[in-house]
Amino acid sequence: MTTTWLTAAEAAAHADRARQTLTAGAAHIKPATIRQWASRGHLQRTGLTERGHPLYSLADVARAEVATRSRALRLAGIPEALTTPTHP
Repeated sequence: MTTTWLTAAEAAAHADRARQTLTAGAAHIKPATIRQWASRGHLQRTGLTERGHPLYSLADVARAEVATRSRALRLAGIPEALTTPTHP
């Protein structure tokens, strides 16, 4: 299995698409958010680009997006079951 490496901007775009797909009308995720997730320990930097910018794995970005979304829903008092699509 290959690992996909993402810059902060690419990670933000991926997390944004996931959040928009799973939670209609959710806020957009910016590269600064990805850097905040990393600084808060929600996301590990897994390498550097040739220009010295941090890289993040796609799987780690997906996990961080789910964790931060779940936390935000709990803080707002919204049961996650109401915002997660069900699949037959």
